Amino acid sequence: MKGAACCYSKAIKLSDCKAERAVLYRNRSACYLKLEEYTKAEADASKALDTDPGDVKARFRRAQACQKLGQLNQAFEDSQKCAQLEPKNRAFQDLLRELGAQIQQKAKQMNSTDARVQQMFSLLLDASATDSDRQKAAQNLVVLSREDAGAEQIFRNDGVKLIQRLLESKLEDILLSALRTLVGLCTGHQSRTMAIVNELGMQQLCGVMGTGASAVSLAACHLLQVMFEALTQDMRKDFRGKDEAMLAVLVFSEPSRELRSMLRHLLDMLPATAVSGPGRDSAINLLVKQVPRKCQKNPDNSVTLWVIDQGLKQILEVAGTVPELDHGPALTENTNMSCSVLLSKLYDDLKSDKERENFSKLCEDYVQQHFNRPDVESKLRAIQSASTLLQGPSDTGNQALEVPGMMDAVIALCASKDVSHQQVAVEALIHASGKAKRASFITPNGVALLKDLYKNSENDRIRVRALVGLCKLGSAGGTDFSMKQFAEGSTVKLAKQCRKWLCNDALPATSRRWSVEGLAYLTFDADVKEDLVGDRNALRAMFELAKSEDKTVLFAVGSTLVNCTNSYDVEKPDPQMLELAKYAKQHVPEEHPKDEASYVEKRLGKLLEAGVVSALVCMVRHESPALTESCRECVARAFLALVDRQQDRGAVVAQGGGKALIPLASDNTVVGKVKSAQALAKITITSNPEIAFPGERIYEVVRPLISLLSLECTLLQNFEALMALTNLAGISERLRSKMIQEKAVPKMEGYMFEEHELVRAAATECMCNMVLSTEVQQLYLATGNDRLKLLVLYSGEEDERLRRAAAGTLAMLTAEQPELCARVPATVSTTHWLEILQALLLSEVGDLRHRGVVIARNLMTAERSLAETLMESEALEILSVLAKGGEKKMLLVISFRCTLIDVQPIFTHFPFSMNSFIGCIYLL
Repeated sequence: MKGAACCYSKAIKLSDCKAERAVLYRNRSACYLKLEEYTKAEADASKALDTDPGDVKARFRRAQACQKLGQLNQAFEDSQKCAQLEPKNRAFQDLLRELGAQIQQKAKQMNSTDARVQQMFSLLLDASATDSDRQKAAQNLVVLSREDAGAEQIFRNDGVKLIQRLLESKLEDILLSALRTLVGLCTGHQSRTMAIVNELGMQQLCGVMGTGASAVSLAACHLLQVMFEALTQDMRKDFRGKDEAMLAVLVFSEPSRELRSMLRHLLDMLPATAVSGPGRDSAINLLVKQVPRKCQKNPDNSVTLWVIDQGLKQILEVAGTVPELDHGPALTENTNMSCSVLLSKLYDDLKSDKERENFSKLCEDYVQQHFNRPDVESKLRAIQSASTLLQGPSDTGNQALEVPGMMDAVIALCASKDVSHQQVAVEALIHASGKAKRASFITPNGVALLKDLYKNSENDRIRVRALVGLCKLGSAGGTDFSMKQFAEGSTVKLAKQCRKWLCNDALPATSRRWSVEGLAYLTFDADVKEDLVGDRNALRAMFELAKSEDKTVLFAVGSTLVNCTNSYDVEKPDPQMLELAKYAKQHVPEEHPKDEASYVEKRLGKLLEAGVVSALVCMVRHESPALTESCRECVARAFLALVDRQQDRGAVVAQGGGKALIPLASDNTVVGKVKSAQALAKITITSNPEIAFPGERIYEVVRPLISLLSLECTLLQNFEALMALTNLAGISERLRSKMIQEKAVPKMEGYMFEEHELVRAAATECMCNMVLSTEVQQLYLATGNDRLKLLVLYSGEEDERLRRAAAGTLAMLTAEQPELCARVPATVSTTHWLEILQALLLSEVGDLRHRGVVIARNLMTAERSLAETLMESEALEILSVLAKGGEKKMLLVISFRCTLIDVQPIFTHFPFSMNSFIGCIYLL
């Protein structure tokens, strides 16, 4: 349908005939109705009617679109004209009656709501009313705005003008109520949002957000975010395929006027000295969330290009601000990191090398322009800007550092007597050493300088930064035990000093944060990992920092935990290539002895005892630009390592780990999503999902688990996902429906053909629980497929687990859909299916015999001919032997003296379930 809309869009551009264009608009309107894009459907139908007012199809489609948009009066008018033109058309008459009922219902709601709105307005405008009464009225207005009828009445009764007056109030409660009322008016309503933006003006809203009151600033930030989402609701879609991409280009060519106004005011806020630090952070946070594309398949990055063209200079002004200089804008501890994230997001959203080269050129010109000025403050701004870029788009930052004389100036300023100058230079030196090439240059040239600063500086801020620089240079060899930049034991000494700084509560939080940064580099060394995990005080201090308001420490904490848990990816070299490298005298990476599995397991236990789970949960809970996708990936890796041991999973879930993993599985890097989903799978396998994910949360687990059923994932991840889905499928029909809706069944069927026997058996077990759903049963009832044949054949395989799953599925299907019984002999040769059934009845495994008896009973119940075939075969003799051997319950099933009470899911993997591997449970 989206492809059809794209084709109609192309045809409209090519056609010059008004009559043809009217037909094309009418047809595209029908496409938009199917796609549930009712605003576009109404617009196209109106264009068709402008050319031909008598077009009854276009008028009917406009009526349908207006009904969905809540424009009931217009919809009723159009449907009335349609009914007049074609009185016998039942569709027109039905729509007319439906609209009449909706209009009457809305009128009742509006009358009751209108009285309440007028009462609130009167009280708020009454100068003699007390402050407490006005506050109550403002709070009631917030409640009304959350209802559709209430929001509409507030808007129609000039409520926006009243709210504008409330925004000038000096009472914080009144201000908050006014902002929250506007949130209710704008949520999900594009036209109302556009009118409010034009009437209030962005200057007033941004002024409120830039105030010093943090609660008011956050409320204004939330309002602007809601406005952004309303204005860009057509642009925030998951585009799939070439046709949708072309349609997006045709529809979204540039930001709307209201959107440009909002972006321009936010960009102007960044360097403004009158704006508070929290207000500036809120503006940056909004730009981070709203400017880049939400889906890379959407080809339209015009908003990003517009922001770079109009506001990159303002962003760099904040990025280059040195807080210690008096005349700069107010910054918080998070501002610099937020700027780095914003610059990185803008850079990553660019599509071509030309766009990226332009971005880097603009940044380099800005840095060079300030660096070439003679005064020291300008040079400091240039270095600070480059340092911020290195933390974001590092390629651009490295290019900025290559400005002639830049590195020499950094080295020189490290020896400055001015503490602020030293701090800027040392931080730039630390960020610059991230590249191995530049680290190799700095090691011989900068180590002596950093050591001198650490030993001789009297300022703690400089000493801790110099220490981090030494840590970063000392860890340049990574996890390779044989490649160390410093002498043996040097990294352990550096780490000891970092832990000392970290545990010193007398130091400011920023200095302690830098010590965590040092540990993030040094924990590549297994000796440092062991010492850190063994220091309970250092761990607790680090976790407390992770829970603090300073979010710039999040990535350092995440990286440290990834290193300590060994949850980073390590490619094991091919043994043959390893021998060849040794023979050729090439460098071969060596693993530290303390990175073996036994040491890692002990470290995980110590981290859990120290409270690592609560720290990780807090890191994910608070939204911040510093919580980047890379940081989320670190948290996901740490969680996966923590739930690796089955006995630890209960503790992780009890402390909120399961709840924290769900958003990590949807908002993360590609690798982070997989790691989070795998951690969810491990929890779901061994814990009762209804306890681990209570309420509606259990339904949010389904999609991440299904995402693991991909060829890009490992067989272990496939296997764990199938086992977890088996447990979920055995809980309720609603969960099975959710799995069907997420297209899980075709993937399960694909893995039923997997060569690996464990994966194949797990997929069949999952299908066994899924056939409880009528929709899945219909797939087996459909003709022209071999689904039933596969189950019959698998019931005769040697793999006991696969036989149990296939026979259980067959027993379920033949019980729920008796007409499938007649197809069983047709799936394979007559003798073969009898041999498979007899083998089940003769099995030494009680579960398999039980399944065989149930299948035989279902076949005999379904058709007389099948019963005769079974009685003429050796099946009768086998059943007689089973009865004599004490298997009387199974014989009773065959002789029809039992009543089917309930069919329970066959397979569950978590130990706390009342179910077990007993097959279909038939109760006498």
